[in-house]
Amino acid sequence: MQKKIAAINDLSGIGKCSLTVAIPILSALKIQCCPFPTAILSSQTGYPEFTFLDFTSEMPKYSDTWKKLNQKFDAIYSGFLGSHEQIDIVIDFIEKNSPSLVIVDPVMGDDGKIYPVLSDEIIREIRELVKHSNITTPNITEACLLTQRDYRKHDFSRDELKEIAKDISCMGPEYVVITGIHEPGKKITNLAYDRKNDICTFITKDYMKCSYSGTGDIFASVLSGLMTIGHDFIFSVKTAVDFVSESISYTSKFDIDRNDGVMFELFLDRLTSIDHISSDKL
Repeated sequence: MQKKIAAINDLSGIGKCSLTVAIPILSALKIQCCPFPTAILSSQTGYPEFTFLDFTSEMPKYSDTWKKLNQKFDAIYSGFLGSHEQIDIVIDFIEKNSPSLVIVDPVMGDDGKIYPVLSDEIIREIRELVKHSNITTPNITEACLLTQRDYRKHDFSRDELKEIAKDISCMGPEYVVITGIHEPGKKITNLAYDRKNDICTFITKDYMKCSYSGTGDIFASVLSGLMTIGHDFIFSVKTAVDFVSESISYTSKFDIDRNDGVMFELFLDRLTSIDHISSDKL
């Protein structure tokens, strides 16, 4: 049987992020991606102008319809949630569906800054949402928010980073990936922690000064898809890191607005060639 993921995120017409990256990436992995929109935007919020349609009031009816149709999901993947109402709806959706895999990308901020739309109350509720996950993918800013630590861009030792990952895992998720860790020597590192085996793996790439919108969504989408089709955690993380890195490297050769995102579509063949690891291979 084909695997099925409910992808909960916003949808932007312009700017490659959220659902507009999740749908093609999961499809390339031969997974049925079922979009569960939280908002619809003309363009993502990094642009100077955008329209915004809040979908919160429709979300309960949306999920109730799926339930009436007896839809089942192998995994649920949630991204940015902008209100406590949305977080409550997603927690309820997870509890009612009880999929084998729940991936939460706890989108709250970056580079030491909290996104302006998020209140202290919402951050507390995101911590509650993380408790319902099997896998969570905070960047280093979000990892500090989850564990109520002060953010330091360059000053965390690897032992400290492992303790942060362990503290997040103690909240609920068996697997934790902390992304975007700056290390000496112009390196950028991702930490992958496996609680069951108490293994912490550091995956490091050369730091590219350019930055693009949506790369965290791309990473989480690749990771979610690979774990859903049966690949092990470290392979999934390394593949996601390589996919994002290659997409950024290629995009940086062109004069492209960072808000447009990366040209990941050119590398989807890397994903279509990956087999499913299960007794019911496609």
